[in-house]
Amino acid sequence: MPRLFSGLEVPSDVGLELSMQRGGLPGARWITPDHYHVTLRFIGDVDEVVAQEIDLALSRVRRGPFEMRLDGLTSFGGRKPRAIVSTVAPSPALLELQHEHERLMQRIGLEPEGRKYTPHVTLARLRDSSSRDVAEYLAARGLFRTAAFPVTRFVLFSARASVGGGPYVVEASYPLSAA
Repeated sequence: MPRLFSGLEVPSDVGLELSMQRGGLPGARWITPDHYHVTLRFIGDVDEVVAQEIDLALSRVRRGPFEMRLDGLTSFGGRKPRAIVSTVAPSPALLELQHEHERLMQRIGLEPEGRKYTPHVTLARLRDSSSRDVAEYLAARGLFRTAAFPVTRFVLFSARASVGGGPYVVEASYPLSAA
């Protein structure tokens, strides 16, 4: 079974805005815009039975649609930067949805996520990019911000084992509706 994770898709117009931030950073491996997403819960490699349990649990989520906005560029990895990301503006609705995904996955028997949740869109994975190059890149582009956009569904993605950045496939989608 492929590696699974739940997430939010990035609309194509927002993806286009993000893609304009590509380039100008030595050692960056840029993610293609059609693979931009916000991970809600990394699940990992599971067998078909667990995958079906996950699908059933996610299909029972009842949350309303909300708006999301990307708000700035930063790096992950501290002194040894490993990724350039666009951060997501604080959103109680997003955090509540993510917490519900975390609870559901633990109920199914998956281990709790070990890291604090930081919603973001990965733009590039870094190899041998110096801290100085990253700092210069962020100084020039770090104030990036999008308009708010609607989030009307979340999805279950699969990813092939690779170095990262896709390819991702939408295995199932789950609407967010006020009903």
